Amino acid sequence: MTEFEEVRRRVEELRAKIRHHDYLYYVVGKPEISDYEYDQLVKELKEVEERFPELITPDSPTQRVGGEPLEGFEQVKHSVPMLSLDNAFSEEEFADFDGRVKRLLGFSHNSNVEYVCEHKMDGVAISLIYRDGKLATAITRGDGVEGDDITQNVRTIRSIPLVVDAGGEFIVRGEAYIPKDEFKKLNERIESNGGQPFANPRNATAGTLKQLDPRVVASRPLDFMAYFLLNLEGIERQSEALEKLTELRFKVSNDWRVAVGVDEVIDYHHKWEERRHDLEYNIDGIVVKV
Repeated sequence: MTEFEEVRRRVEELRAKIRHHDYLYYVVGKPEISDYEYDQLVKELKEVEERFPELITPDSPTQRVGGEPLEGFEQVKHSVPMLSLDNAFSEEEFADFDGRVKRLLGFSHNSNVEYVCEHKMDGVAISLIYRDGKLATAITRGDGVEGDDITQNVRTIRSIPLVVDAGGEFIVRGEAYIPKDEFKKLNERIESNGGQPFANPRNATAGTLKQLDPRVVASRPLDFMAYFLLNLEGIERQSEALEKLTELRFKVSNDWRVAVGVDEVIDYHHKWEERRHDLEYNIDGIVVKV
């Protein structure tokens, strides 16, 4: 094996280790090594890439933060529109919705539909496009038909994998957000520098994603929770999509559940109305999917 081949192998080994530890730290929340050990891995990778720039690839962990600020965001059309959700504000309205679902599915009036219940996160919806196992494009919801290309900014979010173990082209959708504790620290930092604090975590998230300089975005504690998967073969139910997203190493809420029938959905709603303040993020109700 030549020296160059040995260096290439070491680079791939370092990248795999860094991705693994990023996943454990930013997604699972259970780091296995110290910050110092992690920093040493990143330092070694940077040094090797500086010596052998031909080995630098866009999906390398060292390339998350882009260089020069953008002049503006390009508009990109969603291949599948990002539609808004229908609202139900009472148990009676949800029972009506359940009746419509049964009619559409051809279920009898007395049967129970299996729903997937999730938190309705109060963040900023974004759409991620993966091609051949690599993050290609990230788009804001916009008007649902087209949104801003924020790929440079989204690459800085460490809980979003740049590389996944899946081929072809598929779409992951979810919510960008700033955890409540991190939001408090961010505002304290802004105020200590004489700046104007953000009104709430959602405003902070939206304002950060609109930054033209990805280095500013990288300095803020953005996170991402995945909840929707499109165009990946073998996925027919929402529960399967959430399980696949977890398998692909995306952060997925641990609090989703399958609810059989209206009563279990209502129980889930009541539970999280009472416990919403225990969560690391703000929610605006629950989402119910078939």
